[in-house]
This record gives sequence, C-alpha cells and structure tokens, in this order.
Amino acid sequence: MRRVLTLLAVLVLVAAIGVGALNHFAQRPGPGPGPDPRPAPGNPPGCVAAEVLAAPGTWESRADDDPLAPSANPNSLLLTITGPLREAYPAERVGVWTLPYPAQFRNINALQEMTYDDSQAAGRARLEEELRATHEACPATDFILVGFSQGAVIAGDVAAAIGAGAGPVPAERVAGVALIADGRRDPAQSATVSVPVAGVGLELALAPLNAAVQPIVPGATMRGPRPGGFGELTDRVAQICAPADVVCDAPPAIGDALARARDYAGGNAVHAAYATNPEVFPDATTPEWVIGWARGLIDAALAR
Repeated sequence: MRRVLTLLAVLVLVAAIGVGALNHFAQRPGPGPGPDPRPAPGNPPGCVAAEVLAAPGTWESRADDDPLAPSANPNSLLLTITGPLREAYPAERVGVWTLPYPAQFRNINALQEMTYDDSQAAGRARLEEELRATHEACPATDFILVGFSQGAVIAGDVAAAIGAGAGPVPAERVAGVALIADGRRDPAQSATVSVPVAGVGLELALAPLNAAVQPIVPGATMRGPRPGGFGELTDRVAQICAPADVVCDAPPAIGDALARARDYAGGNAVHAAYATNPEVFPDATTPEWVIGWARGLIDAALAR
C-alpha cells in the first residue's frame, strides 16, 4: 500500500509541472472561435482594444515577476506565444500581460514550497484582479486567456466563473480561451482543438483517489471536473492536449496505480515538449497554432 500511495504522489506532481521551450516560432493561422458579435461600449483614451493574459505553468512564474516583462523563467512555454504577439502589434492597441503568481507545488522534494491548492488560489485571485481592474477602466477591451499546465487550470477556473456569470468581467468581453495541458480537461465541457485524445485531465482521473492522495501530498486536491463547465464561454474555449500527456490525457478509469505510474513516466517528456511536438496539431506546433488563433481574435477586436 505504501508503494501504491507513493506512486500516486508522483502522479499528482505532473498536474502542476510545466516546462518551457527554447525557440520562438513563426506565426501561422489556426482555426478558432470568434468574439461576441454584440456591440460594445466605447473605451476611453489610453485603453487597448484587446489584452492577452497568459498564465504560465509551475515554476514558470513567481509572485513578484513583472507581468509586462516576465523574467522568472526564460524557458517558459508561454513566452514562445506572448513574445511574437507582443512584437506583432503596437502596445497602445494590444496589451500582453503575463500572470505573476507563486507557480509552486509542495512535494517531498520541495517541502518549502507553497501547496498546489494555495498557489492556484493566489493565481486565480491575481488574474481576476487584472481582469476586473482593466474592465472597469476600459469596458470595451476584449480579453484573450491562454494558460499552460497549472496556469491552464487557473485560467480555466476563471473562465468557468465568467461563463457562469460570476466572474470579474462579463462573458461577452472574453473573446477566447486556450488551455494547454489542462489538468481539469473534460471533453464533455469544451472542444479539444488539437488531435483527438481519449483521456481526461488528471484531476478528473484521480478525484476518486483524493483521500489517498492527501496524506502523501497535502494541499494538492484532485477536484474533478469544473461544476457547470464553461457556461456562456463554452464555444470560445479551446482545449489543447498532446497524446499521452497524462496531465490532460489520463485514462478515464482509475485502473491500477502501478499502470498509472508507468503512464506518467512515459508522458512526462510529452508534457515538456509542447513547443516542438509535431503530433499535437497536424500542421503546426502548439505555439504556432495559438499565435494564429489569438491573432484572429485580436484582428477582429481591432477591426471594430
């Protein structure tokens, strides 16, 4: 039993692990949902037409990082997306903001770190604060959310609250949400725009084992699917998951703990390779696809 619980603890770690890429990529258009067609109130001078908010993965951010010039982890995956977007548009028209949050995950090898639950809570609060403050100052600004790994869980949770009418901004102001390796991915709640995968997010797969996980990794709650899904934002949420990445493509059945550990061991490298993995999309890397998707939404906002 001790061996099984230890293996479960190892599996939980992957729900938060996010590693970066080293190269920037060319922009390539990708399909994606469009912004809400209803007219928006005018913005006062000094407001951007669209703001991209990026939520990095574990160990790819820190609470005191600069959201306009992030430097916590130069290999962060999302820098391969936000960098090209920042270069493509004038800053006075399009904002690019990266979530500064602890991005930590306490485990047996890092007992000094904040728990996964607390790190996520801090990230959600900071993301909601930025959305709320920007919307109050600039009511016609459209928002585009992008998250990876732990950051995808955070961005997805905030999007779910917005879609339910309980978030910091109205749903019509969110043009789109891209979640890369979301640990709460539920194929019944939003479309997976990358190649088809048969699994679910690890937090769904391990939710029935949460009581066994807590003594090993306290503060890493496997919460299961998001209650109510994404509501009004459902058609604007794009889930991206690499085949065999157990963070978002875990076997739906609980199964044998040892088999799940083997799945993790084989999937960790996949989780680390979204910047270059050619098997996530048939004709683009993940950064290329997200850049093209985001540019379509930004261009629509600029054209209004």
